[in-house]
Amino acid sequence: MTPKPSAAGWRADGALLGAGALAALALPPVHAIPVLLCCIPYLLRAIAASDGPRQAFRRGWWFGFGLNLIGLYWITEAILVEAAKFWWLVPLAVPALSAVMAVFVGAAAAVSRLAPAGWPRVFALAGAWTLSDLVRQFVATGFPWNPIGSVWAIPGWAGDIMIQPAAWAGVHGLTLLSLLLAAAPALSLRWRATALAAFALWAGGGLLRIEDKSPAGASAPTLVIVQGNVPQGQKWNRALVSSIFDRYLMLTEDGLRQAGSGPAIVVWPETASPYQLQTDVNAREAIGQSLGHATGLIGAVRFDSEGRPRNSLFAIDGGGVISQLFDKGHLVPFGEYQPNWLPIGVQIVPGGGFVSGPGPTTMTLPGLPSVGPMICYEAIFPGQVVDSAHRPGWLVNVTNDAWFGNSTGPRQHLAAARLRAVEEGLPLARAANTGISAVFDAFGHEVSRLGMEQTGVIVAPLPTALAPTWFARFGLPIPLAFAVVAIVLGMLPSRVRRAPELP
Repeated sequence: MTPKPSAAGWRADGALLGAGALAALALPPVHAIPVLLCCIPYLLRAIAASDGPRQAFRRGWWFGFGLNLIGLYWITEAILVEAAKFWWLVPLAVPALSAVMAVFVGAAAAVSRLAPAGWPRVFALAGAWTLSDLVRQFVATGFPWNPIGSVWAIPGWAGDIMIQPAAWAGVHGLTLLSLLLAAAPALSLRWRATALAAFALWAGGGLLRIEDKSPAGASAPTLVIVQGNVPQGQKWNRALVSSIFDRYLMLTEDGLRQAGSGPAIVVWPETASPYQLQTDVNAREAIGQSLGHATGLIGAVRFDSEGRPRNSLFAIDGGGVISQLFDKGHLVPFGEYQPNWLPIGVQIVPGGGFVSGPGPTTMTLPGLPSVGPMICYEAIFPGQVVDSAHRPGWLVNVTNDAWFGNSTGPRQHLAAARLRAVEEGLPLARAANTGISAVFDAFGHEVSRLGMEQTGVIVAPLPTALAPTWFARFGLPIPLAFAVVAIVLGMLPSRVRRAPELP
């Protein structure tokens, strides 16, 4: 049984801060999931000890602040890349963002305080938390980073099994399930047994689903994922532009030699080309020569007709001709553009930053399976990565995680991309500048990877796509419906006698 927190005072707030920080160890890449069996019951007892929804919000806020403070510490790494300019943000950025993110946990705690104690409050908390995650996916352009459901994206076989429910209800559905199970120690023995049975059913269903895996067909094109491993401090150094470009060309040629003479798709990371491919004919011709018979998906910055920069992915053939173009639609606030919805009096992004593209798009590649591109940040948005009217044959995520060093950030980003593959039932290739690059099949199984801060290529056949999953067909309304049902169940008057230890 978890200790019962005090109902009032900063000591209780501090304890909730610590419990939230401990809960962050369940997130990628640590995956210490058992800590949730202590932390979520402790939060429930703090909610029960509060004198109403307002104080419950306060308790939930402190829990959420600790959770996000640890889960998002890696953002400081990006600031340190330009420490001479933005040093003043180092002690502010992560605490400020964590404080905002904690509001969503606080709101869930406040809602759950309105439910009767016992299993109704557990359902209300799980449903309200899931609903809050859905809301934060859209508020102020959204930041759905580190949902609790991502704790199951464990590398290897165990993770393959446990993330399969995402095919039906997305990562938000995994969050709902995870919170319900994590709260079991706060309930009676009967509910604990029920939770254990549900966990066994979850694992068994996941195992049955991945046993249906089929290998890539003989006619599948070969993927050549290029990881140039260019540190962020060198990426835009004018003295190194030529050597960086040559590195990518040589790695491409090496990968295609390994791939052989069949159809191939070469993928470079986000903004890998230091040259503006839309106007630089020589750079396109050099890429075309290195590609030969293959098609390239090349990340680069371009400038539109109004002279505004766009973060783009170019489809280029062996003749150096641009056949398709995709512009990143979901931009990073304060990283890629200056939001006008939060004036802070400091111009962090010069000139307003990048211009966004139209959103999820399917790129058609002549003679090859069509692809759904995601540039960096876009991979964290469940249900918003595929053009459902023109379903692609696979997904590609190009990114430059060099901003975040060898921290938890790139690993959490990788986990998010992996979950998108399961949700959509599509294989996914990920090209990351400094890692982690990887290829996942449509079940989220890792086919191949290239680790952090390594220079090289991945050469692997494109895995087979599955039929559209339930989540691919119906999207976010599925977890939304589950969250609402859980809240409604929690708010119904309980007719079940509750044991003394219930929250």
